[in-house]
Amino acid sequence: MSSQYSVSLERIIKECSFETIYMPSNPAELFVTSQDVNRPGLLLAGHDDYFDPARVQILGLSELEFIKTLPAEECKASLKRLASRKPPLILITRDLPCPPSLLQYATENQVPLLRTEESTSSCMSSLIYFLGTELAERITRHGVLVEVYGEGVLIVGDSGVGKSETAIELIKRGHRLIADDAVEIRRVSSRTLVGSAPENIRHFIELRGIGIINARRIFGIGSVKMTEKINMVVQLEPWDANKVYDRMGLDNEYLNIMGVKVPVTTVPVQPGRNLAVIIEVAAMNNRQKKMGYNAAQELLHNLGMDEEPSSGKEIDIWGN
Repeated sequence: MSSQYSVSLERIIKECSFETIYMPSNPAELFVTSQDVNRPGLLLAGHDDYFDPARVQILGLSELEFIKTLPAEECKASLKRLASRKPPLILITRDLPCPPSLLQYATENQVPLLRTEESTSSCMSSLIYFLGTELAERITRHGVLVEVYGEGVLIVGDSGVGKSETAIELIKRGHRLIADDAVEIRRVSSRTLVGSAPENIRHFIELRGIGIINARRIFGIGSVKMTEKINMVVQLEPWDANKVYDRMGLDNEYLNIMGVKVPVTTVPVQPGRNLAVIIEVAAMNNRQKKMGYNAAQELLHNLGMDEEPSSGKEIDIWGN
């Protein structure tokens, strides 16, 4: 799948510890734009329909042993066919020797040629995960992302409602900060969102009356984290005496973020409420629900008032 984002070969080589056999120019100026990778066995055999030249091409033991069985001219033609499509890079796995013809045609077509000692399956898995994260569809939203008992909690609400102050209290209670003020959300799969902070504001928190602080410097390296899955959203809003808030937990609400449904809990804010403790309980309760336990259902069952929770309704927090 093509993406509007890109990642440099320099970053890929550094992240995956690839060996460079041939590099036509500065790897920092060469980019991969597709999240997918490909084993070009069909192309080597002459079937080139639907071949996507934007994908990273991986040559493993099967592909290299196959071309060895071909007559010399057919072998050269197969490797020339691959290199002439000018993929962003060709990767040889298992530390296998590079066929001289492949190096020749890669050089002629200026196709980067790399090698790894990893097995093909292991290399593909790690590379797909890395590219899927780096090239994922993404948006940036106002909020605070923290990890609470292993759950990624995205705290949202109007400016001044107390998001950053709540994050500080959670950090003091042993939880970890991922992002404050701006959260970059990436859709790494059809069911998974990962949040992080923009690099230029990472680990910084703004506290009204105090100013900007660096959470990592003040609370230590254990108080921060680079990325975290978003498992739930907590919406903080000023207490409204005329609004009826959910007191049972049977009314399920969710926020649709790039096609992924994320559970939402609305927490009213008023003096005296310990928001950090409430969010801790909300995170643990969300985990219990994912494991199949709902305290409200059990209570109603004990009272002889069995009632199924609602299937869930979508709410719009950001006014999209």
